[in-house]
Amino acid sequence: MSLLAHNSRPSSDERTPSPSVRTSRTPGAHLAVPHRAGFWITAAAFLVMMAFNTVPTPLYALYAERDGFPTIVVTVVFAAYSIGVMIALYLAGHLSDRVGRRRMILSAVVLETLSAVLFLVWSSTPGLIVARLVAGLGIGLLTSAATAHLADLRRITHPVSTAGFAATIAGIANMGGLALGPLVGGMFAEWANAPLVTPFVVFLAALVAIGFAYAFVPETVSAPMARAPYRPQRVSVPAESRSTYWAAGVGAFAAFAITGLFGSVAPTFLSRMLNQPDHLIAGLVSFAVFGAAAAAQVVFATLAARRQLVLGVVAMVVGLLTLGAADLAVSAVAFVLGGIVAGAGVGLVFRGALATASSLSDSGNRSEITSGIFLLAFAGMTVPPLLVGAALLILPLTPVFAGFVGLVLILILWAGPRMIRTTAR
Repeated sequence: MSLLAHNSRPSSDERTPSPSVRTSRTPGAHLAVPHRAGFWITAAAFLVMMAFNTVPTPLYALYAERDGFPTIVVTVVFAAYSIGVMIALYLAGHLSDRVGRRRMILSAVVLETLSAVLFLVWSSTPGLIVARLVAGLGIGLLTSAATAHLADLRRITHPVSTAGFAATIAGIANMGGLALGPLVGGMFAEWANAPLVTPFVVFLAALVAIGFAYAFVPETVSAPMARAPYRPQRVSVPAESRSTYWAAGVGAFAAFAITGLFGSVAPTFLSRMLNQPDHLIAGLVSFAVFGAAAAAQVVFATLAARRQLVLGVVAMVVGLLTLGAADLAVSAVAFVLGGIVAGAGVGLVFRGALATASSLSDSGNRSEITSGIFLLAFAGMTVPPLLVGAALLILPLTPVFAGFVGLVLILILWAGPRMIRTTAR
């Protein structure tokens, strides 16, 4: 979900393809689809894999009912996914700059397909944890590679256009996929005869199909003449830019903490605090939050980067305050509205965080810089929901939720103004 800065005037590296971007076909590439078609196939693959990873959101309550486990187990299962993402980002998230985009994305397809199979054949609690871990490993390989591949393909087909279009499509594929998954999962949970089987059969077929289509997308990275020794993820940022980079990372952490809440324990809040146990409603709420994040990036794509960030920070703050009010007033309507407003802010803030970080990168380390931001973002998706699940073992729901809101508010109020000042400069 790498979202690059949107500028009204193309920069030099946007007018001329990067030296690392391949514009000629490689041996055997006569079977490849045109770069323009490859762009949309890559976006579709991105969307399908992200959707697969939020399908379980409204299904966790069914697993809990079946196996009788508490909320902390739901957050552990969800955290397994985020931990898998972070492991893959640390070990391999930067490798598409060296080994190519296709190799990383096809590896992600294989891992997501394996995860779908695990959901079908090993549906006990340990199996859920392993399946989510494998899915997270795939997404860790996917995110920065797919974002970079979209940017490369767009630069080849439209060398004089800005990076804004590729960034917007990457954001829609990422957040749109995250939004689509809970909706599909909620529909299966409510109406399917086998709600813990059918969605994974459907997505298994979709993953196989999209993997086959993506296999014909052309590569855009030329292999280096001399292969450098392997090393895990490392982000080298000039000393004068480190505070800016950390502000972007903390902003991404705060934004993804909200997605982590609505991707894991939001159905618990709806059921226990707001007396809304309907699985379809749980899916619709998550769909609305993630959908707002995707829609905001489209609706406000033409605004200057600074205005997008200002709007995103304000939306996150207002949404979080509304969620806090919903917690105290026990209001389902305020909970949904707060989630939607905060979700819109998440989309814009995360886009701004990646744009801020991308401004510190060059053509040779773009994927590496992006992976670093994703690493911090998925830490935000992991740690706060885990803390919420652990706290619910000993504390009532209302103060736990209020503590979550307060923590994320502090983080975004620290990081947001710093990113805005950097964008203004």
